[in-house]
Amino acid sequence: MKPIPTITLKYTKHRNTGVILLCFDYHNDIILLVKSLQATWSKTKSCWYLPYSKPNLSAIYKAFDGVTTVDSSALPNAPSALPTKDAHTPSAKAKKTVLPKPVLCLQKADKKLLHGYVKFLRGKRLSESTVRTYYLHVLDFLNYLKGKDVGMVDNKVVDAFIEDFCAPRYAISSHRQVISSLKQLKAFMPEFAFDENLLELPRKSNYLPTVLSKEEVLHLLRCTQNLKHRAVLALIYSCGLRIGELIGLELRHIDIDRRQLFVVNGKNRKDRYVVLAKSFVPLLRNYLATYEPQHYFVEGQEVGKPYLAGSVRNFLRKSCKRAGIQKKVTPHTLRHSYATHLLEFGVDLRYIQELLGHARPETTMIYTHVTKKDLLQIESPLDMVISNFLDEDIGEKKLTLSRNNFRY
Repeated sequence: MKPIPTITLKYTKHRNTGVILLCFDYHNDIILLVKSLQATWSKTKSCWYLPYSKPNLSAIYKAFDGVTTVDSSALPNAPSALPTKDAHTPSAKAKKTVLPKPVLCLQKADKKLLHGYVKFLRGKRLSESTVRTYYLHVLDFLNYLKGKDVGMVDNKVVDAFIEDFCAPRYAISSHRQVISSLKQLKAFMPEFAFDENLLELPRKSNYLPTVLSKEEVLHLLRCTQNLKHRAVLALIYSCGLRIGELIGLELRHIDIDRRQLFVVNGKNRKDRYVVLAKSFVPLLRNYLATYEPQHYFVEGQEVGKPYLAGSVRNFLRKSCKRAGIQKKVTPHTLRHSYATHLLEFGVDLRYIQELLGHARPETTMIYTHVTKKDLLQIESPLDMVISNFLDEDIGEKKLTLSRNNFRY
């Protein structure tokens, strides 16, 4: 499981108002909790913020008590404005807890419902990531109800929750997760008055993945000067790994002699083998000899501890800037590029599905829409019209003028 990052609080002026900046490495659970505090995302500051006040400071510590450490040393008058250190430093027992504590004060019945709901989800053998996500969405739902009797929670109440709370905050993918979590809640507790069959999932967005060209990938790796960073990006691209698979990759699952990588417990609990590129092996040996990781392929400052996904995204963004790549590039963009380039080189779609670990061929078929292999063979009608016009026997003078006039 990905470690929960520490949250650093800072004070600054934003739009002539004092605000608290919440600075932390990217983590889905932390973001959901921050959103529940009604925090606002600042593009200029690249972090979440709340107005600076004692109630907001107290709410922050109440939200993350038992979840992670909150560092307030950079705040002005932090000792007098905040609770004591013991109030926000997680205990040894809290660190072992998988799920964060409720953000607001719930009634005992709601807390009991939450614990039973989590047990129900785990009994259905859902992944821990799914359990945490559903837990947080139902937590928001119970906070929204404010102790209302379950027999009074009909579809009008659920629709109001989705319209007032979910739609303004979440993307379509998260919106779908909210609906799924509520359907599971109804299955767990049929006493709720709403009909789960009337809850509609918003239609998925059919976005085509962003793909780098082969030249852009090589230029990106050249511009990544740090050896560890270059090894990470090269491995993601050469093996088509997800960011979670890279972070959890252990050294014992890398077989250099056979040039194989064993991906354990990937998405949908699937294991798979992928091939290590011949050209990557010298870089891999150089990286392992230089950094000497102990357990994971890539480790942070603590020996034997996994690297943070947010750190990968940060240095990838900097490398793209140095390479002059204007596209929005994430680690998953390298995975998309891996699949698309395999398809352009003529690899069968079925093999690509196995290499990517996709459960359904329909997921892999999206890359047929972005590959250039067949699309570039189709001639534009504009080119055909101009070609036919210039080939007509209409006189040398008129032909010369026509050629000179066709400029864009």
